[in-house]
Amino acid sequence: MEQKWPQQIWIVRHGQSAGNVAREAAEAASEFLIDIAERDMDVPLSELGARQAQALAQWFAALPEAERPNVVLYSPYLRARGTAMAIVEALGKEDLLSSVADERLREKEFGIVDRLTPLGIADKYPELYAQRRHVGKFYFRPPGGESWCDVILRLRSVLDTITREYRSERVLIVAHQVIVSCMRYLLERMDEEAILAIDRAGDVPNCGVTSYLFDPQAGKRGKLVLHLENFVAPLTETGTPVTAKPDIPAAPKS
Repeated sequence: MEQKWPQQIWIVRHGQSAGNVAREAAEAASEFLIDIAERDMDVPLSELGARQAQALAQWFAALPEAERPNVVLYSPYLRARGTAMAIVEALGKEDLLSSVADERLREKEFGIVDRLTPLGIADKYPELYAQRRHVGKFYFRPPGGESWCDVILRLRSVLDTITREYRSERVLIVAHQVIVSCMRYLLERMDEEAILAIDRAGDVPNCGVTSYLFDPQAGKRGKLVLHLENFVAPLTETGTPVTAKPDIPAAPKS
């Protein structure tokens, strides 16, 4: 029977961005607005984020040739693209089967709460803040934005593409924190409670690696099995600081 899945999938969050730094500063100062001028899709890597991306790129390049990614799919947002391009350059673009930006891997859209801190949301939209706390982040959709369920819906079509075009290949996905979590939800067949428990346990590290290996003995027809979870050794082994700050404006985890 023909294998449905890739041989391996890596899902990586981008390196630290200027937005991560600005958000941390705004929250530390109890500000309502995150001080960043760019559109979310244009927020670049920070200097540290670029170093993290290089450390991760060298780790991938050091893998045995038969174990390296040969397909790279990435969010078109600048911070994810910059991380992906560092890896593509280290692997050698000519050695890749495919290297493609896919808008379905973009960051969760925040709508009217874009660039607001939790304090800012509570101050400007108190009813919305209360609704979000009541409904929970999995189902809550800010006006003009997306819920986690909306993100999951578009990622289902990404998986359809991957199983159609990249069977038995080694696929690297470079994207965002919510994308990592929602892909885990799909690949590990979780429910709301399970994925939110993981989310409450801690943020996905910048350039952290979560990966899956195809096991032909798992399930009835073989399936992808979790291999690495938020793996940061590519950073720690090179002395590159590990960061794990959220991208999104959100109420406290609950």
